[in-house]
Amino acid sequence: MANDHILTLSCPDKPGIVHAVTGIFAKNNLNILDLQQFSDRDSEKFFMRVHFGPAEDTAFLEPSFTSLANDIKMNYDLRPVAQKPKVLIMVSKIGHCLNDLLFRQKTGQLAIDIPVIVSNHPDFEPLAQSYNIKFHHLPVNKDTKVDQENKILELIKQNDIELVVLARYMQVLSPTLCAAMSGKIINIHHSFLPSFKGAKPYHQAYERGVKIIGATAHFVTADLDEGPIIEQRVARVDHAMTPKELVDEGSNVESQVLASAVKWWSEKRVFLNGHKTVVFN
Repeated sequence: MANDHILTLSCPDKPGIVHAVTGIFAKNNLNILDLQQFSDRDSEKFFMRVHFGPAEDTAFLEPSFTSLANDIKMNYDLRPVAQKPKVLIMVSKIGHCLNDLLFRQKTGQLAIDIPVIVSNHPDFEPLAQSYNIKFHHLPVNKDTKVDQENKILELIKQNDIELVVLARYMQVLSPTLCAAMSGKIINIHHSFLPSFKGAKPYHQAYERGVKIIGATAHFVTADLDEGPIIEQRVARVDHAMTPKELVDEGSNVESQVLASAVKWWSEKRVFLNGHKTVVFN
């Protein structure tokens, strides 16, 4: 797969898009290895992901795709499969999602680079050091929030970060940071949105006698926990389980859901579609 590439595109829907795109590949003697597409009849938008190759680079394709983009008002991206996006992870004092992401990245299950971890607590600096990842302890309160987020934005710029992952980072991001990284921040929420918001969600679930618990990975917007959903999963629970057992089971689901969302994003499978997403998984 060293010379394989991914094309992703979105545009207003109309007849002939697939023919035009595949024609460019055929003309340049490139093999389409996988193609997924979706036409949304509500938004009248078209989405496509194409895995193709082999090609040393894609510069020779740019004139054709730029011309097509101008004709049909298309946004597109061409990227080598081997190119690993750089991800900044933010965490507070609950570390199961962080630990899971680091392990998956280390073992090759996630094709991402993690140059830096940011936390408002110092607890996971030793874990970051064990993976040779830079750790930045940036405490925050209402008086220091602007300065703290400016430091985060500077780290994003310095490290060419493409995605921020909130791995149980228990602070609300400001509208300024949300806008600066719009569509580039993924959060894990410890329930099905919008249920059981706030502190101790699993204790809330226990008090209500729920029969399933779940987790939601979503893009972050200025509206708290209202961003477009990428993935959701559930686990069955019963009356005999304690709050701690619910927390433990919930932690497993959270880790799985967040890892899947990050993996699909890194493989260019996730498209924003207004308040929703299109996910080719």
